[in-house]
Amino acid sequence: MAAVKELLRVEEDRSLSFGDYTLASKTKLEDFEFEGDIYKVKTFSEITKLEKNGMFVYESVPGSAAEHFRYTENEVAFQISAPEDVQFTLELEPESEYEVLINEVSSGKMKTHLSGKLSVSIEISDGEEIDVRVVKCDK
Repeated sequence: MAAVKELLRVEEDRSLSFGDYTLASKTKLEDFEFEGDIYKVKTFSEITKLEKNGMFVYESVPGSAAEHFRYTENEVAFQISAPEDVQFTLELEPESEYEVLINEVSSGKMKTHLSGKLSVSIEISDGEEIDVRVVKCDK
């Protein structure tokens, strides 16, 4: 996987793919309608950001490509690629605990604070695709 040249697209499995980390300058796509929601993506080599209905969903530094992105109440799952090690941040439920799985291996549990943000850093090489799952833990 490399970049999503359309910046944001709907896959056959009804998931989203977004982000083009090969771009030299910031590029954005706004007013992308999917299942009744409006999405906006900003992406280039330094950052990729996805918003849904004006609210933060995903951000990575440096820029990345996320494919087959699925975002439900209890789980976020996608494949990520980037030119180098990457940190991504997700907006989740505040003050909740999540298990982070990288290529189906648990990286441990993390708690969100009042903001609901969860940040994860992963080692990655250019051209490599990593499976990510963030699963809400039962209380």
